[in-house]
Amino acid sequence: MTNFIDSISQRKAAIVVGIAFITLFLLLIVIDDFVLSNFIVPGDSAKLASDIMANEMRFGIAVAGLLIILTLDAVIALALYVVLKPANKNLASLTAVLRLLYVVTLAIGVFALVFQVIDVYSYETMRLNAFIFFTAHLFVLGYSIFKSGYIPKILGVSLIIASFIYIIVFYANFLVPEALLPILMVPAAIAEFSIGIWLLLKRDKIPEMKL
Repeated sequence: MTNFIDSISQRKAAIVVGIAFITLFLLLIVIDDFVLSNFIVPGDSAKLASDIMANEMRFGIAVAGLLIILTLDAVIALALYVVLKPANKNLASLTAVLRLLYVVTLAIGVFALVFQVIDVYSYETMRLNAFIFFTAHLFVLGYSIFKSGYIPKILGVSLIIASFIYIIVFYANFLVPEALLPILMVPAAIAEFSIGIWLLLKRDKIPEMKL
């Protein structure tokens, strides 16, 4: 597996990141705004079970969508490692590991929710734990990009800022009015989307690193 990843060129990996980011964002919009909206109200396992029975197809679509999103996250983690390793292999590895830990933690939460091992409140706790890894990933990714020398520093700075936005939204939301939380997420989403678009369009600027 490691040899296969290392054999992928930086420019091909950049294409993978770009396409995966675009697909991921489109899926998130569909799942969050249409499939899951007003579906499961936090409560106990009995309430969750009745919600699932009443909306089995919708719930199945949501779970499938979330698992596809997590798969794309894992692909992005590995592809970003390839893109960033010419600058600093250790930072590139840390970036990938943190995002993969986020994927694994959230996937466990999704499966536990599906099989009703946990209720929605417990799932939200696992989701918050997963976002600790994701927030750290964004910070390290931003720093790696800033230091890379071949990706615009502004993209790295925007990702570092995005990591602090996630801290506020998920762990310190008492500091800002609730109505402002969705607005805060906009620049964070733009920062993540921008790096995907830049890598897709400007992949020729990325140096190739031979084995």
